[in-house]
Amino acid sequence: MKNDSRPKIGLALGAGSARGLAHIGVLQELEKLNIPIDYIAGTSMGALVGSLYSVGIDPEMISKLALNLSSGSWTDWSIPKKGLIAGDKIEQMLKILTKGKSFDQTNIPFKVVATDITNGDCVVIDEGPIYKGVRASISIPGIFKPVEYLNRVLVDGAVVERVPISIVKKMGADIVIAVDVTSFKKDAQVNNIFSVLMQTFGIMEDQLLRYKIIDYDVIIKPNVAEIDSMQFDKVEEGVVAGKKAVQEKADEILKLLDGGGKA
Repeated sequence: MKNDSRPKIGLALGAGSARGLAHIGVLQELEKLNIPIDYIAGTSMGALVGSLYSVGIDPEMISKLALNLSSGSWTDWSIPKKGLIAGDKIEQMLKILTKGKSFDQTNIPFKVVATDITNGDCVVIDEGPIYKGVRASISIPGIFKPVEYLNRVLVDGAVVERVPISIVKKMGADIVIAVDVTSFKKDAQVNNIFSVLMQTFGIMEDQLLRYKIIDYDVIIKPNVAEIDSMQFDKVEEGVVAGKKAVQEKADEILKLLDGGGKA
């Protein structure tokens, strides 16, 4: 198949907090299979991982960065008026990691999803500095302070678009590979404000996707139920889960590529 005739592939990377570490393994395995990615859309943790990949950081390096990242490097506690974490530290970190690039400077076309908390709008960000868009997309309500950007008050995109399938479809993808890493744990221990909030959002997001019309070609669902939402030290477990999930769908993805899309 000639490169100019192959179907364009879009990757929709979903929300999931620490479970989103599985996105790294997904990218590693897709590269191993020589699956080209033409478009990326990300929500929350999917936006963060997708942003690094879109500016040219390879998945192995993203994994190393995650392994060496301490919580103190991105958490700046604030007086809880609008959020427990101010978010200035992680914004500066994102600026460095994305090399200060804007959305029109990425190696792969890239968009992120946020939510306007004032009116419930789904906000697709594809202009301006990448770090600003990602900072908005990861702003879990109650945990991160909302971002005032683009004349809006923005929080986590997962509130309205947990896995941005429709976004990457609109970008021009012929084949959409969706990665769903949200999995709320039944009988979970909810003994602090973080676990209460994250378990609540997990349940909400599960219901949101369940009743939403979705149009993907392949869905990858890493088994990340045993990773709690705030366990960002579980990098290796997340990466392994992502790799395994892609391996299970490898034949399906390759068949789609050979067939030019859906039958």
